Amino acid sequence: MNNTLIHKSKNPEELAETFALQLINWVSESKSDTYHLALSGGKTPSLLFSLLAGKYVTAVCWEKIHFWWGDERMVEPNNLESNFGAVNKFLFSKINLNQNQIHRIKGEADPTKEAKRYGLQINSWIPINNDWPEFDLIMLGLGDDGHTASIFPDQMLLLESAEVTGIATHPLTGQQRITLTGKVLNNAKKVAFMISGESKAGIFNEIIQDSGNALKYPATFIRPLFGELHWFGDEASLNGKNVK
Repeated sequence: MNNTLIHKSKNPEELAETFALQLINWVSESKSDTYHLALSGGKTPSLLFSLLAGKYVTAVCWEKIHFWWGDERMVEPNNLESNFGAVNKFLFSKINLNQNQIHRIKGEADPTKEAKRYGLQINSWIPINNDWPEFDLIMLGLGDDGHTASIFPDQMLLLESAEVTGIATHPLTGQQRITLTGKVLNNAKKVAFMISGESKAGIFNEIIQDSGNALKYPATFIRPLFGELHWFGDEASLNGKNVK
């Protein structure tokens, strides 16, 4: 995994700061007028969203960014489990954006119809390269079972799907979700995992060391074919790995 860049911070707060500064640079350096960013859910990114809406609100080229999601739970947007809802609470409600810059997955809709609609919207908005939509940046998290987006260990076929989006089912709760599929994730210009906490360290090390167990984890197979792979984490999650 020689093309993998690891960014280590002391704690979750410093992690959010590091990621915020890197994101600001990536957006400003982009030569395109539009920057397509797919967001992730979870607690760790919420610190990032709060920083972007507060300390760094004037440093971001907001007019360039189009916001998408790597996955979404099939719940109402005001539900506490909604990935869109978290971003709306910590970021969108505090800044001025044109509504056509926000491309949410409608978790309240029928999963089959919504997966198709969202896939068509991606294909109509995002440049196609290598036969697949090419996001500028896809943010991802890492589950304690090694899942990423909503690609779970028992649903690895989503990594090779011929569709842009797929429907996943949480293996424990049975909750349905819509997710970007593996070929879309691996066609991004940049993919950035954002992780924190010691519960992530074991799986992270297996993935980075490419051990035998790593093949059990969907996150292992997220390796952009033509882009960059970044891991942003705190000391607990990266477990002493060097920064590159």
